[in-house]
Parts: sequence; C-alpha cells; structure tokens
Amino acid sequence: MAKPLSEDLRVRIIRAVESGLSRRAAAERFGVSPASAVRFVQEWRASGATKAKQQGGDQRSLRIEEHHVAIMSAIEAKPDMTLVEIAEMLAGECGASFAPSSVWRFLDRHGVTFKKKRARRRAE
Repeated sequence: MAKPLSEDLRVRIIRAVESGLSRRAAAERFGVSPASAVRFVQEWRASGATKAKQQGGDQRSLRIEEHHVAIMSAIEAKPDMTLVEIAEMLAGECGASFAPSSVWRFLDRHGVTFKKKRARRRAE
C-alpha cells in the first residue's frame, strides 16, 4: 500500500486552492492527482483536518462483535461447539452469516480456547 502524502503538501495544496487556484491547477502545480486535491480540500472544508487518515487495520470485525453475547452464551452452554456449529447457530438464531474463519478470529481475539482433557486419551 502506498504511503499517504505529507501533511505539508496537503496544506500547500489547500492554501493554493483557497488563494484562487483551481483544484486541478493546484494538483498539477504540486504533482498530485486532481482527485487527491479535490479530496484534500473537501476534507479540510468539512472537518478542518489536513492530516491523512489512518490506513489499514481491521474494518469488518464490528459485525461479528455485535453477536458477542450470543456466541459466548452458546459456548457456555456447550463448550465443545465447533466453529461450523457456531456459524450455523448465528445464521439460524441471529440471521447473520459468518464463515468459520471469522468465528475463529473472534474467539482468538477473546482468548476462547477448547482444550481436550487428559482423561479422554486415545485407547492404548
């Protein structure tokens, strides 16, 4: 992923536009795309921010986090549920479709593990 343009460059573009230069002309003058100049000015006028927004990170886990209580109560009721069973339970009870890998990441984030008991070893 490309790095964001510096805050100094963003401020210079905004100042050029505010002093009468068009966004396209300011973009050409400073060597950035016209779309970037439009976004910089638009964000500055809306919120006053000139700093780049944070890049990357988790964008989708909030969806499964909404079902935190349902997942934890299901695991409490039946501790040895599989990931597929949890995903099916969410689809049936909550109407939310999740892949087993999403369920795994949720459980990993919350430190939920299932350890087999020593008493249930394989027959020798």
